[in-house]
Amino acid sequence: MYDDDDLSLLDAEVDLESPLDQMAAVDDPAEAQPDVEEMLALLQAPEVSQRMMAARAFCELQDQRATPFLIAMLLEPCPLVRVSAAYALGRNPSLDAVTPLITRYHQDWNGYVRKGVVWALGNCRDRRALVPLVEALQTDITAVRLWAASSLGQMAEVDVVVAEAAIAPIAETLRQDPMAAVRSNCAWSMGQLCQSIPLGETYTQGVEALLAALQDNDLGVQEDAKAALLKLGDPRGLQTIEELETEGLL
Repeated sequence: MYDDDDLSLLDAEVDLESPLDQMAAVDDPAEAQPDVEEMLALLQAPEVSQRMMAARAFCELQDQRATPFLIAMLLEPCPLVRVSAAYALGRNPSLDAVTPLITRYHQDWNGYVRKGVVWALGNCRDRRALVPLVEALQTDITAVRLWAASSLGQMAEVDVVVAEAAIAPIAETLRQDPMAAVRSNCAWSMGQLCQSIPLGETYTQGVEALLAALQDNDLGVQEDAKAALLKLGDPRGLQTIEELETEGLL
């Protein structure tokens, strides 16, 4: 599966990197670990820079007391603060954050923010996230589609109904998305989803999408599809992998 460290791709509208990626990590060994109580207080500071620093701290720290303040910060005028709040909510997932995150996804013009939001929604593992994540996968810019693809894989942990509902959009994107990185993440997610649903028509649809991906024109997508099928242990998948390897096609 791809993440930002694997990529040097650029989207027409937005770089795949987040502004947070250019900042020093809050858990840098050269720096002292932020104090939770101090960061909680700074979440309410009047200065934007202090609130942003505190939100960034909670991208590493976990404390549910931060959640209501981080939710409120999704409405901040500064996009860097909204980005920080979204990632912090992904690190501190809460059912209370799901609806505000969905609203932020639909309203935010900034691709960096939407990218952070879809990552956070995946970590919340809530059925309400399914529809906006599918929308992001099908319609958004590359950087957002990339994380929507992997976040949908986390729907496997919600329940069978939600996992089955994610199969068809993942399969479609695995076949059609123009960006190999997005297709690769779809292959990983398909493997996660298929592991969580019973054998049947939907499971077969997922396996067939992975089988087709074994012949994708990108080697990374092929490898992720192969890894997903091997983890599933599906007989048809194992046989197809063996045949392609014998023919030197995989």
